[in-house]
Amino acid sequence: MEIISKFTVGSEEGISDLITIIDSSVEALHQKMIPTEEIKKYISTGIDPRKMINDLNDLSNQLIMTYADGQPVGYSIIKSGALPPNGSEGKRTTEMSFVIIPAFNTAEVRQSLWKKSRSAVSFTDIVWINMLDHDPLMEFFKESGFSVTGTAQAGPFQLPSQILEMDIQKN
Repeated sequence: MEIISKFTVGSEEGISDLITIIDSSVEALHQKMIPTEEIKKYISTGIDPRKMINDLNDLSNQLIMTYADGQPVGYSIIKSGALPPNGSEGKRTTEMSFVIIPAFNTAEVRQSLWKKSRSAVSFTDIVWINMLDHDPLMEFFKESGFSVTGTAQAGPFQLPSQILEMDIQKN
């Protein structure tokens, strides 16, 4: 399997690939906790491609897509300057969203996306993620040097989550 992670612009194709991953991951991550009808309703009405294009065309945001044999399987969105809920005043902070479709959550896919994402955040002091408690990627981030700094709610259904941070200069 050929795995490629690359920077992507907020074009129609880039947004289409991003929405494909969002749809699959929202369904997989929430299927045991949220009624199917609510998930389908969110997928059909809660995702605004125009807003996504505008967000991704903001110069402080970057999208990295991962493809396996040409199929979109994961993404990372990096938002420079976004502060975590608990502060980190005086430090350069960057928020990261990191999603892989569960069927493609392999060491090779995780490493490809993480390596590209890690290089993109090398300019910052702190990178942080608001990750659902039940997200299967949680352990990967803890093993990669992130630590839990707080709790919150995340995702379209505001489920329990954890704030994970990594001090880039130490890792």
